[in-house]
Amino acid sequence: MESELRKYCIAGNWKMNKTSIEASELAQEIKSSVGKDTDITVVLCPPFTALDSVARVIEKSNLELGAQNMHPASEGAFTGEISAEMLRGLFCNYVILGHSERRTLFNETNDYINEKVHAALANNLKPIVCVGESLKEREEGKTLSIVKEQIEEALKGVSIDRDSSLIIAYEPVWAIGSGKTATPEMAQEVHGELRKILITLLGKTIATKLRILYGGSMNPDNASDLLEQIDIDGGLIGGASLDAKSFIQLIEIARSKQKKK
Repeated sequence: MESELRKYCIAGNWKMNKTSIEASELAQEIKSSVGKDTDITVVLCPPFTALDSVARVIEKSNLELGAQNMHPASEGAFTGEISAEMLRGLFCNYVILGHSERRTLFNETNDYINEKVHAALANNLKPIVCVGESLKEREEGKTLSIVKEQIEEALKGVSIDRDSSLIIAYEPVWAIGSGKTATPEMAQEVHGELRKILITLLGKTIATKLRILYGGSMNPDNASDLLEQIDIDGGLIGGASLDAKSFIQLIEIARSKQKKK
């Protein structure tokens, strides 16, 4: 649906990897190669401990800074948590919310993720909202009903007036970190359904311009075929984002595709 209106986004989720020094070095490699790129959006999401050092490295470049999570409250007795205001103070523009690892390992519910989405938007942070099904749910034919529930609950009461304020990431949980990937056709089927759901929730004008990323083990070998799909607007990259060469390759593939739109 009108994919030519959407600018590809390649976001690197570094998860619990890289010390502050290592993160700075990785960010510097990426900046040196693609830091001036304006054709696509590139977001680096290091761990909390490296946000400040990475922010300093990518300052005055076109790379964007994102966090991997946040708490919905603005302050208080929440030991070990980070607020949206704290992230903004470190010049974060993006935050990943509802990642499958947060849902499964830390028991985050759709309602809780919804609270985070509201808090992020209220503080001018752009949420990358993750949805996706487990292998069991896919085998039981529940994929579309699962992602529909997740996205509807995550965006409950949310009003978007700019398509750049929100990104959705579809991550088939069974493909994350496994080396497996959905076929481009399988991924497109879900992305297309997500687009229809977003049209219902947010209206056609916003939803047709809103980006939906693929988050199931995208790498330089499969990225080209995935990005050929009309409703796949980039990738939320895990393992491949920890290697500068691989991540830069992904960015270059997306840039090439963008120019052909």
